[in-house]
Amino acid sequence: MKDHPPGPLPVVQLKIERRSNHPWIYQKMVERPEPKPKPGSIVEIVDRNGDYAGRGFYNGHSRITLRVLTADVEEQVDEAFFERRIGAAVSLRRDLLKLDAVTDAYRLIHSEGDGLSGLVVDRFANTLVIEFFAAGMYKQRELIRRCLLEHFPDAEIYAYAESHVQKQESFDCAVPPMPAPTVIHEHGVQFHAAPGSKHKTGFFVDQRDNRKTLAEFCAGKRVLDLCCNSGGFGITAKTIGGASEVVGVDLDEGILEIAEKNAYLNKARIRFVQADIFHWLRDFPNNRAEKFDVVILDPAKMTRDREQVIPALKKYLDMNKLAMGALQARRHPADLFLHRPGQRRPVPRHVAPRRVLRRAQRADPQGDRSRCRSPVACPRAGKSLPEGRVLPRRLSGCGAGAVPWSGQRIGVLRNETFPGESATAISFRIIT
Repeated sequence: MKDHPPGPLPVVQLKIERRSNHPWIYQKMVERPEPKPKPGSIVEIVDRNGDYAGRGFYNGHSRITLRVLTADVEEQVDEAFFERRIGAAVSLRRDLLKLDAVTDAYRLIHSEGDGLSGLVVDRFANTLVIEFFAAGMYKQRELIRRCLLEHFPDAEIYAYAESHVQKQESFDCAVPPMPAPTVIHEHGVQFHAAPGSKHKTGFFVDQRDNRKTLAEFCAGKRVLDLCCNSGGFGITAKTIGGASEVVGVDLDEGILEIAEKNAYLNKARIRFVQADIFHWLRDFPNNRAEKFDVVILDPAKMTRDREQVIPALKKYLDMNKLAMGALQARRHPADLFLHRPGQRRPVPRHVAPRRVLRRAQRADPQGDRSRCRSPVACPRAGKSLPEGRVLPRRLSGCGAGAVPWSGQRIGVLRNETFPGESATAISFRIIT
């Protein structure tokens, strides 16, 4: 290992040898520096032997005390560093993935996935939404703003941080004025987006590819969209997929108003129902004529508390069982699309999908698990950040006569609490 070079940056020493490329270094692994740098300061990191380990943000008030930005001894964390990293993130989306050809709404910077720990930027047409998860990134806010405007000179920028993040990271981010609502485009479908509202944006850009995939199953079908939010899946099923009928159910009356506006914007005739899906599904008439060919279940996160993860998982399993009851009797194939919201990592990433699969298998032993996929190709997760991974590439079938199937691991879902949180979309094809 190389000795750390002399320089003006404060030096923070670890209690351990640096044997991992993980960008987070926790408080218990760090010696208390004297003098103590201010939260968000850029520091040089050395291991317990004094060997150079990297440069990054220091925050003695945070459980994640060090966020490593670079391990390259020659790379300085300066203005040019942020210009390079932000430029590379924009180029990935525009030049390699060519997202501008299909949408004007996507995750532009995804924290560790783009080498910028604690920074998330979403694009909604001409509005760029910056969310800070680290005091260090907040301190660089003006530089970040300038770099973004170089690539999107006409953009309106809305920057914020959740109150619990500000408390954890010890910084104060004033609530900015809300930007004007905008209309975004995705595969030719239009949606309203209102950054800064109580529904954040009212739209989840990360499920873009899943919405498109869903449409392939919906021609001439009756579609039920549970926890429909602003109607993304249901409206895509109707406009692109050619569904004969779409019903959307959600408890939030405010978000259903946005969903109705989105349907009107696309001239899509969809019936939205304001109801608790548990009650609505239990009261669902036991009538084949009222059943659906395609059921989508995309629930919100039910807990932020590690102690409540298992009870929340049980609720998800109950939801899945009730959703399967809304499918048509098996005279022809029917499809159930399940989306598992992001959770913190106390539950191993294999556990929830496997439990969902077992519950589905018990409810319908003839079911063929046809596809498992995560959200869109971008945002991406850093290779050294397991918290950002979604599913293993392959899961084997379970139950008598089950057909082995493989999943395609494509990316990670947008962050709700930590930049590494993710979601999984699992579809079942019920075949007779």
